[in-house]
Amino acid sequence: MKKEPTMSLFKSFLLFCIAILLLIFTTPIGFLYALLRQLLFGKLKTLSVFFLEVAISIDNTGNVMMQYLLNDLLLIKRPTTYYFGNKKETISSVIGKNSLTDTLSPLGKALNAFLNWIDKDHSFNSIIYDVRRWVRDKD
Repeated sequence: MKKEPTMSLFKSFLLFCIAILLLIFTTPIGFLYALLRQLLFGKLKTLSVFFLEVAISIDNTGNVMMQYLLNDLLLIKRPTTYYFGNKKETISSVIGKNSLTDTLSPLGKALNAFLNWIDKDHSFNSIIYDVRRWVRDKD
């Protein structure tokens, strides 16, 4: 695996703060613009794709932002444990992979059951979805 370049703590924290400010102040504008644009052009069907892509983006961010908390609360540490923190992966995908290797804690199993109650086989399907998306993006 390729090692990511390192950056000073100050510079990385400054970039983090700028990104948070941009998120807070520009996301509502972009979201409203997308809604109005698609409503005006009669493309309501494309909004479902937009909502799904935004949800996945937020989920990927959550996977990175909460990686230490999720690793400590939802996983049993074993050689086969697949950890949270990959910026290109959803929380559900990590839960699905750990469900397959039986490395979810009781809380992780409860969250997995809840996700699968909302959407049948959600965590397993998210693994396949992430692989399909990665293959499509590579082409």
